[in-house]
Amino acid sequence: MKNRYLVGLIAFGALAVAAYSQSQDAIVLKLTGGEKKKIALPDFRATGAAGALVEAFNKTVFEDIQQSGLFDMAAKSFYPLNPPQQEADLRAGQATCAGRCLSDWAGTPVSAGYLGFGYAAEQGGQFVAFGHLYNTAVADIAGAKVFRKLYNAPLSEEGARKAGHEYAADILAQFGAASLVGSKIYFVSDRTGRGNKEIWVMDFDGSNQSRVTSFNSITTMPAISPDGRRLAFTTYAKGQPQIMMYSTETSRFINFLNPQASMNATPSFTPDGQSVLFSSTISGFSQIYVANQSGGGMKRLSNSRSIEMEAKVNPKTGTEMIFVSGRGGLQQIYRMSLDGADVVRLTNGEGEASNPAWHPDGQHIAFAWTRGYSPGNWNVFLMDVASRETVQLTHGEGKNENPTWAPDGRHLVFSSNRSGRSQIYSMLANGTEVKQLTTQGGNWMPVWSK
Repeated sequence: MKNRYLVGLIAFGALAVAAYSQSQDAIVLKLTGGEKKKIALPDFRATGAAGALVEAFNKTVFEDIQQSGLFDMAAKSFYPLNPPQQEADLRAGQATCAGRCLSDWAGTPVSAGYLGFGYAAEQGGQFVAFGHLYNTAVADIAGAKVFRKLYNAPLSEEGARKAGHEYAADILAQFGAASLVGSKIYFVSDRTGRGNKEIWVMDFDGSNQSRVTSFNSITTMPAISPDGRRLAFTTYAKGQPQIMMYSTETSRFINFLNPQASMNATPSFTPDGQSVLFSSTISGFSQIYVANQSGGGMKRLSNSRSIEMEAKVNPKTGTEMIFVSGRGGLQQIYRMSLDGADVVRLTNGEGEASNPAWHPDGQHIAFAWTRGYSPGNWNVFLMDVASRETVQLTHGEGKNENPTWAPDGRHLVFSSNRSGRSQIYSMLANGTEVKQLTTQGGNWMPVWSK
């Protein structure tokens, strides 16, 4: 009888583990788009002055498509030796095409569902690329064509990368995915030295890093408005931590009225960009407040005798927020209405939880959690807010914190000290395609802007 009970208990446990695994898979599939398609991207060749630049173009296209998470990349070692460069190179199905028939790419060993090809040249002092995309499953060449497009850019390495980004974006658009080209990542860096921390900005792929603030102080906790026009952050430049506002359009500071308190910090914007949530010690404890863009019309949202910070409003509903609170002991993530009602703890009380960030769908969050690890050892997790199911994305590779979502809702940016010093990384929402974006100094607290 005992053996039968034990077998049943083991079977039940196995079913529970399987069900939990399936729920985790469902979360990841929903956020990353499900089953991947396979694509082949033979290198473009180039003539004239474009020949020295085409490598930058090819590298950009391959990396953008690979990091999108939408595709499996066909191994280049399996490519036919004579890929097409223009439409006239394609041949109808024959016994042997040496790479000029779509069937060469659809069949083994390449087994690609899509083929992107083309060539580059110098025309009128410009870098030009002719890009194509074909569906290899369609036998008729005309019917297989997805698009053909001409790309013009300055005759420079930067121009070649620009053309590569545009070609990759057009490929992604065919599958309903938005390109991250043009989006920015704001972050904190100490690379200027002397113990100072300043706000910096870079392109989505880590290129074009430049400094935003120059206070020669500690400036931290950046937040960007939904339209990308305003940047809020916390700075010690005037002594006690205060909130400052900056226009990304004019590169000038905007007045923000800070309440009289020993600390005003962790700003964030409401979905309409008209209000700012922040934490302040006006009452003695760090509590959450909301004010308009200038700091006026301030209203208290939380009311407890504990530290409460990092409030973020649901981007879809605009009526609820998540925040970090120590009201139950160790800091955890809570949700409540903007009127202060319906307070619910989202994390289960195990370990410490911090840095919550809403997914654009308003149904999932990313956050940092020490669950399963010693205090201070953080990893990035996802949560389906309705079911409270969680998925762990980083595993024992240093201290991983401050996850925030890319505009496409498929990528995350976060900070990690896995390489020794804290640096900024991006990854897909399933934890793959991890890419280090910074290398100089220490870097923290990234936020992704449109």
